[in-house]
Amino acid sequence: MTPVANLQAFLAAIDGISYTQDSHTLSVKSKDYFWYSPLLQQSLGDKLGEVLVKPQDQLELMHVAAAACRHRIKLTVRGGGTGNYGQCVPLEGGVILDITGLNRVLSITPGQVCCEAGMLMMDLERAVRADPCVPGGQELLMYPSTRDIATVGGFVGGGYGGAGSIRNGILKDPGNVTRIKVVTLEVEPRVVELAGADIQKVHHAFGTNGIMTELTLSLKPAVNWVHHIALFDGYAKALNLCVEATDAIGRTVSIGDNNTPDEQLLDAFLITAVERRFAPFYEKEFGARFPADRDAVFSMIHPDYLARWRTMVALHGGLESMAMTEDELTAASLPPAFECGWNHTTLMALRQDRSWTNLQTIHSWPLDVAQIEQHMQHWGDEVLMHHEFARDHNGPVVFGLPLVAYFDRDRLYEIIAEYESAGCVVLDNHVYTIEGGGMKTIDSVQIEFKKIADPHGLMNPGKTEGWRSDMAEPIPIDNLTN
Repeated sequence: MTPVANLQAFLAAIDGISYTQDSHTLSVKSKDYFWYSPLLQQSLGDKLGEVLVKPQDQLELMHVAAAACRHRIKLTVRGGGTGNYGQCVPLEGGVILDITGLNRVLSITPGQVCCEAGMLMMDLERAVRADPCVPGGQELLMYPSTRDIATVGGFVGGGYGGAGSIRNGILKDPGNVTRIKVVTLEVEPRVVELAGADIQKVHHAFGTNGIMTELTLSLKPAVNWVHHIALFDGYAKALNLCVEATDAIGRTVSIGDNNTPDEQLLDAFLITAVERRFAPFYEKEFGARFPADRDAVFSMIHPDYLARWRTMVALHGGLESMAMTEDELTAASLPPAFECGWNHTTLMALRQDRSWTNLQTIHSWPLDVAQIEQHMQHWGDEVLMHHEFARDHNGPVVFGLPLVAYFDRDRLYEIIAEYESAGCVVLDNHVYTIEGGGMKTIDSVQIEFKKIADPHGLMNPGKTEGWRSDMAEPIPIDNLTN
């Protein structure tokens, strides 16, 4: 924890900037959704920041950064707190920097939006859809299932993909995020602008190497997506539809002469498969639209391709139980399809039964549906299947986010080992370091940028295995008393 004198000096230095030491606020704001994992609950449940600071603009933020550095106080950046790896949990106390006061749209042009990092994804989506610079509006390329409460900076700093990834790839794919402005944690903070491939220096770095303040994201023309549920008598049938759909989204067919552009076979924003044992977790929201004797595919389909999608569903033996726009869903008090996929699916289960946890896996393409059926038979009621279909720069990819009935750590890692022995990659969401989870190896580019943007090693300590204490530069003595 921070020495009392240092903390008092820091608070005096930021006088006039909003902050609180209220114990309830600190308890809430020191946590994210790490409680998805019983292992992270054990290791992170008692971690608390010592003061929450909420700057309202970049100038105030830079003042906070300078004061934290000058008084040698650890600093952890927080957005909406919707991550589930403990990304924004302060391991060593110090300052929680609440970025949500920086929440303005800075510019919208055809194909791009620039905004501050603390803006909610939902507010940004509404803004680009309503802006008149493109007739009919524009839309974000992707967002997490927690769109309504997640921030842009939090998504880029701790996220990977989400709804929209079936159409537009993952966050790190070239062109999805085009520019990031970062404030350094130094006695005299600087603003560093990253563009193109350089954004990877801070993307998915858990806020360990710079404070993101502004981001530029790519846009596409807005679509009034149809949120759809298709039901199947067999999970293999649901998966086979998803495989065909994913392949179709990446293919085109010639519809005329050489002067006529080819037409894509299907256009979708979300393709999610969940087996029937998930149905009880959805009963309150959907009732007969997702009964316990059917497996489901939740999707968001371009209205121009809805007839083709319905034909595909029927050919795979599926039955449509819902087809509504987001406005129609809101009027009917129903959740959107993207809140029935990705990590929201786990959330819906945990709201009713905290004995579950989940895993995050990557399956090879083409998907081996028979292998998944074998896994279902092998694990029985211990593992419930859920798959997300997406694309990245290499082509189709399938993410598994199964529910696992938690018994103890040893059994959880036995299941992980069985997944890996079957050829799946497991992104371990039961550890809180970048490398221990999804990355697996130390990203030397991010560590080198940390030496520039956080030379004293004060940002979100303990979250990257690539940073050693001997890398930190001492703060000059003459700055410690200023």
